[in-house]
Amino acid sequence: MSNRVTQSMLNQNFLFNLNKSNKAMENYQNQFSSGKKINKPSDDPVIAVRSMYYRSSLNEIGQFKKNADDGMSWMTATDEALDEVTSVLQRVRELTVEGLNGTNDESSRSAIAAEIDQLKEHLGEISNTQMAGRYLFAGTDVKNPPYRTDPAAANSTKAFRNNNNEKLELQVGQNNQVQINVLGKNVFNNDGNGGIFKVLSDIAADFNSQSPTSDNHLDKLDAQLDNLLKERSELGARMNRMELSMSRIDGLELSTTTMLSNEEDADLSKVIIDLKEQENVQRAALSVGARIIQPSLVDFLR
Repeated sequence: MSNRVTQSMLNQNFLFNLNKSNKAMENYQNQFSSGKKINKPSDDPVIAVRSMYYRSSLNEIGQFKKNADDGMSWMTATDEALDEVTSVLQRVRELTVEGLNGTNDESSRSAIAAEIDQLKEHLGEISNTQMAGRYLFAGTDVKNPPYRTDPAAANSTKAFRNNNNEKLELQVGQNNQVQINVLGKNVFNNDGNGGIFKVLSDIAADFNSQSPTSDNHLDKLDAQLDNLLKERSELGARMNRMELSMSRIDGLELSTTTMLSNEEDADLSKVIIDLKEQENVQRAALSVGARIIQPSLVDFLR
């Protein structure tokens, strides 16, 4: 038994198929205008899920990249400060050699002591070096200057008073954390008894005294320079590691961006061809539909 096909059924089927054709053409037009395969998750849930994963990975990589840039800036500033400390100690060593020369009179030794005192204060300024309002040589106590007076003592003189041993670490990978700071106490108070500042104070005091003695000043200075060299070499090793991490992050960002592009980006050449093909289908459908819908009972009664 066959079903009777009415004009209304023909019209409805035509409109249903024409609507499908319009949606297909709309999809190609959206792909062409946006450059993306999908414009909403329902277009292709699998691609949508993969794209979300890659975008999440890129956000994470972006944070790692920012951490690495911040860490490298911090370490570069620290290395520049330590280089300045090295220059100060070398100058003090030159003055100490000059002051230990037996031909100097009391006035010359006093002048040398005065310059060493000024260099000691300059070291204090270096130990209080800041970056973005945070002290480089204060461990995790970044808001308080390490070289300061004792607020609990009257008429206190400035000294290196920071004993913070905490590391500042930044995450630059899923399981990769790099220490970015140099502990100030390891540089300026490595012996726990005044460190560099006491060495310089002792030298200046000796040159100001009526009966100066060498008291192994050069040996103590050389020990401080050796310690400084060790700290700088460790910092340099961490900077090299950070550079490797930054290179790895750049490579990971490129590969993830490529995979996201492969998932999301439309092949515009193919989209244009498909769009033109769908336009031809649309024209043909409209042409045929015009012939289907046109006849009516009045036409047959003429």
